[in-house]
Amino acid sequence: MVFTSPTFLFAFLPVALFLYYLVPRNIKNSVLLLASLFFYAWGELAFVLVLIFSIGVNYIFGRLLYSRQQSKAILLVGVAVNLLLLGFYKYFHFLLLNLGIDSDFSQSIHLPLGISFFTFQAISYLVDIKRGQSKPQKNIINLGLYISFFPQLIAGPIVRYNNIAKQLLSRIHSNELFVAGVERFSYGLAKKIIIANAMGAVADPIFALDSSQLSMSLAWLAIICYALQIYFDFSAYSDMAIGLGRMFGFQFQENFNYPYIASSLRDFWQRWHISLSRWFRDYLYIPLGGNEKGSMRTYLNLLLVFFLCGFWHGASWNFLLWGMIHGGFLIVERIGLAKMLEKVPVFIRHIYTLLVVLVAWVFFRIEDISNALDFVAKMFYFQHEDSYLYSYHYFINNQFLITVVFALILCTPISKRLVTYYPSACFMGSAIVNLQRGFVVLSLLLLSVILVSASTYNPFIYFRF
Repeated sequence: MVFTSPTFLFAFLPVALFLYYLVPRNIKNSVLLLASLFFYAWGELAFVLVLIFSIGVNYIFGRLLYSRQQSKAILLVGVAVNLLLLGFYKYFHFLLLNLGIDSDFSQSIHLPLGISFFTFQAISYLVDIKRGQSKPQKNIINLGLYISFFPQLIAGPIVRYNNIAKQLLSRIHSNELFVAGVERFSYGLAKKIIIANAMGAVADPIFALDSSQLSMSLAWLAIICYALQIYFDFSAYSDMAIGLGRMFGFQFQENFNYPYIASSLRDFWQRWHISLSRWFRDYLYIPLGGNEKGSMRTYLNLLLVFFLCGFWHGASWNFLLWGMIHGGFLIVERIGLAKMLEKVPVFIRHIYTLLVVLVAWVFFRIEDISNALDFVAKMFYFQHEDSYLYSYHYFINNQFLITVVFALILCTPISKRLVTYYPSACFMGSAIVNLQRGFVVLSLLLLSVILVSASTYNPFIYFRF
């Protein structure tokens, strides 16, 4: 069950909201925990025990860390248990394959949805206790809710315990916050259904073509559509998670900040999947020494962080290569490219950043590295379009072109500035403005629901994470 499924929209969410606001305040967290476990069990019945195991193990290690004066040994064991759980389900088969072992047992191991997200949240909980930044949660219901809360369970963002600890005990419920949550959820749903799916519907069939059928224009069309798909898909789920959180009184931090307007790779990673990049910064890069131990150590730390960042996304060599491309360019920027970029016009910086990001997305999208290299070669090899069976006209229509225009606008802060400027510039009263905003939200929600109900194409690209 995902946020864009009719089951979630028409059954699970209304029932969860009804029960949550029906019960007394002192058992609201229990209702949310049960709802979250049910949400996970709907599609992952066998793996709900893995989630419960994670909750129980981290509850015990959190209490042990506090009672044993933040023992480093206990922290290491606790982190190791979390990583072993993640490693077994996500990387065991990959490891055996690369050792030349084709095991029926490893092939039967399926990846629990969201295990990368809730494992990283659990690790941050233990580390923050060891650092004295958080106290262990005495109530296992509250800790269970933190680890398994359904809005961000299977698609993020990664929520830090110290950012939500107080909200687990006491949070504000208001009509304004609830309405803001519905609005944010509706925008996220529309981004996923109307834009991301439309981009994926063009990108997928082009990526399925043999390289001999791929022209330069088709290659660029595919990778641009995929870049838009993955941004609007990822950011849409973050929007929906933030919106759902607000409906239940929680405030989650932003996870994307217009990454495609970045003027460097460093700037890109300050805007893209912010919760993940900050997790790696605070729990890996800085503990390794960050940039405080000389240039060579800094470069090594960056390579290791992005090696693991790529590996976090999936057990495949193409993800590792994607991470290393980003890590490599971040090192090149530190060596001197960043200073050179400061001397050129801003649009040149944007072109450089987008070019690197788009080429890297090829390796993120195509699992076979040799096929990915062929695809990149096609991006930069011009041959007359008439020599190919398919042209870009075969894959696009007027509806797609309109969607692309809106997608490109929404990739920039222009739309946000218009939303901010309109109420102050409008001669009508705030009530009329709110009515118009409500009409837009309702229209987007209705259109999204119609498309969800009518279409069979609704990919969930988080299944590998």
